[in-house]
Amino acid sequence: MRWFIVLLFTFLAVAPAHAQSPDSAAQKIDALSKLLADPEVQSWVKRETQPAVAPQPAQADISPIAAWETETRARINGIAGAVPRIPAEVWNAARRVREDAVSRGYAPVFVIFAGLIAVGLIGEGFYRRTRRAGSGFMVGILPVIVFALSMSVVFFAVNWPPLARIVLLVFLTAFVCFRLVSAVVAASDPPAGRLRIRLLAAIAILALASAITGPLIGLDERVVDAISYLFSIILLGLSLEAIWSVRTRSVSRRLLVMAAAVLVWVLWCLGFKGLFWIGIYVLILPGLLRAAGDATSNLAAQATGWRRVLVVRGVRAAIIVLAVAWLTIVWKMNPEGLAQRDPALSAIFYGLLKSVVVLLMADLLWHMAKFWIDNLLASGETAGQAPQEVARQGRLRTLLPILRNAIAAVGLTITALLVLAELGVQIGPLIAGAGVFGVAIGFGSQTLVKDIISGVFYMLDDAFRVGEYIQAKSYKGTVEGFSLRSVRLRHHRGPIFTVPFGELGAVENMSRDWGVVKFRISVSFDADLEVVRKLTKKIGATLAEDPEFEPLFIEPLKLKGVEEFGDYGLVLSFGMMLKPSPMQSFIRRRANLLLREAFIANGILFAQPMLQIGGDNAPKNQVVASP
Repeated sequence: MRWFIVLLFTFLAVAPAHAQSPDSAAQKIDALSKLLADPEVQSWVKRETQPAVAPQPAQADISPIAAWETETRARINGIAGAVPRIPAEVWNAARRVREDAVSRGYAPVFVIFAGLIAVGLIGEGFYRRTRRAGSGFMVGILPVIVFALSMSVVFFAVNWPPLARIVLLVFLTAFVCFRLVSAVVAASDPPAGRLRIRLLAAIAILALASAITGPLIGLDERVVDAISYLFSIILLGLSLEAIWSVRTRSVSRRLLVMAAAVLVWVLWCLGFKGLFWIGIYVLILPGLLRAAGDATSNLAAQATGWRRVLVVRGVRAAIIVLAVAWLTIVWKMNPEGLAQRDPALSAIFYGLLKSVVVLLMADLLWHMAKFWIDNLLASGETAGQAPQEVARQGRLRTLLPILRNAIAAVGLTITALLVLAELGVQIGPLIAGAGVFGVAIGFGSQTLVKDIISGVFYMLDDAFRVGEYIQAKSYKGTVEGFSLRSVRLRHHRGPIFTVPFGELGAVENMSRDWGVVKFRISVSFDADLEVVRKLTKKIGATLAEDPEFEPLFIEPLKLKGVEEFGDYGLVLSFGMMLKPSPMQSFIRRRANLLLREAFIANGILFAQPMLQIGGDNAPKNQVVASP
């Protein structure tokens, strides 16, 4: 299919060669003189050169819709009348191009075209022999680039005839574009439909090249439009067949897409170029963006950090920007369109195009900021780090989600204001009104303002961080996250408290820096405290050397001494200094268990309620344990 354009152009260029040879200059002048002397020709020239009197409309003003209807009807009638003249016009244009080249001593255009193609293929062949074997997207693109550069060197080195230069430039560019499309299609993952896509691309590129070249080589404007309409019918038929062949979609969806394609074609036929291109983008842009996203994701698989975000989001933004730029060009090139005659519609159209650019920039900046914040949150692993670094990471995990929400809110507000400004809305009064409205809302929602401001000061004071266990009034639990006005606390039994910042008051942070775990045990009055001290020291060393608990210990378990004399025994105080961790209570319970076992094994009695029973016959000072 890639030689389809060359064969078609060869047919158009070779066909005039079989016509009779051109007359000499003297014969042409003699024939022209005879024609001008003919009375009928003189009367026709006189009639055609007289200025035509424009018909006066019945009304002083004609509505834009009526004028558009009249122009559209005239254009359609003219195109319909130009269809029979297409073969003759194309024949004459091809003959003019051929004579322009031959009369200046050059070969026919199709021979020059074939020669330039051969030069490009030779350069491409040398490149393919010298390059290393590989795979990927650029492997198919680079040979086409070498092909185009090789042709360009020869093309711009020779001063071709004017008409031949135009035809060669346009159709060589079309041929290179078709090869680029073929390379991109060949690199796509699903092989199904490649031939169909190449065929559609070939006809579309050939139609565009014909529409550009036709007026430059003397084709009548109506004939060029008629050729474009014929190409459009072929493209529409191939598109409908391609849509119907997609079996993964339901029949109703395929019929809906086919109806949309027909509607887009009708818009083009009626001269709504802007709406036509908008419809084209609505049909193909989502799939094109998905394909571009997949291709750039595979291409940027080795890229990390900012480059991956810029590649993935930048390619999608570039596709949309190119679509917007093309819509602008089409709008500029159609000054007599129905919408162009209405200044309000024109302003809204340009405002929408600028708004798309604003939204793309905002989307790119937001994804870059979000990537930076998410990257910092993902790198917040604290295992094996110094206490200062652990504290810094905890503070980042606390503040960064709030910063991300703030950036999203501010960015959304600024983007909305810019879009409204591009659409012609005066945002100055809107901002002033929003300020007054904000003051009124502030007076009516003092509690909300209090919560937000209190939260700001809690964050500035670094009162608590995500993952820390705090207690405030009757609320206690592990901090799981924040919003602008509240904090979420996970109680150790499972429930979640969502507490507004304004209701926290004084905050008791049980997870900051270090914590002393204390507990008491009562033993009998005659217990040997030196034995208790040694047992406690041994148990403390055992716990501190446990691989599971060792990283948490700052000071081991110790006997603090006699806390008080109880009613039934001595109250001993024990304590140990640990790093902040939910394991503190578990270590305390493990220490209690080990102390109990050690006391029982070494004859240390726990304090028990005792009752002394006395009587006339009872032994003196008999003491009995109470039941």
